[in-house]
Amino acid sequence: MIGVYGGTFNPVHYGHLRTALEMKQRLRLAQMLMLPCHSPPHRPEPDVPPAQRVRMLELALEGTPELSLDRRELERPGPSYMVDTLASLGRERPATSLILIIGADAFNGLETWREWRKLFDHAHVAVMTRPGHKPEALTEFLQARLCGVEQLAEKPAGGLCMLEVTPLGISATQIRRLIAAGENPKFLLPDAVINYINQHQLYRTA
Repeated sequence: MIGVYGGTFNPVHYGHLRTALEMKQRLRLAQMLMLPCHSPPHRPEPDVPPAQRVRMLELALEGTPELSLDRRELERPGPSYMVDTLASLGRERPATSLILIIGADAFNGLETWREWRKLFDHAHVAVMTRPGHKPEALTEFLQARLCGVEQLAEKPAGGLCMLEVTPLGISATQIRRLIAAGENPKFLLPDAVINYINQHQLYRTA
């Protein structure tokens, strides 16, 4: 099974990296793909161009072979719809199950995603939750897909599971505000990423 972890990564930080690694281990994935999106459909366009966001992700992943960079959303014009990404991955790996990794907040807005039901035709969905978190009331469509981790291997796609991850209260918005205020974001993201941000004078305005 291969994990699919998307985001703007603006900038990538330890909240992204730690949860991606934990989910790879908990789900016993052969590979965890980190997919920086070109143009997010559900949030404003990032103020840092894709080339710089992907470079920061490259720097962050150095020395961590468990996590792999996948550039396909950057190479596809227009909004980065996950249903298209999963379909593309499925065509390349027809014999491999995919697991879409998303956070609890994103999951609560899943029904606003383009062709969201079709996500389950291409992949399982694993939702990262905080300890003690209870998912919001699920629709019948989602309730019918709930299963445990061990059950995901029983079919190629269509399952939905909830997994607790280490709660790191780090956000890219918080980091951008710190930098804009002239404060040091050390220990929130890798030093190599901080050095790149400083070298290119990124996030200097709120």
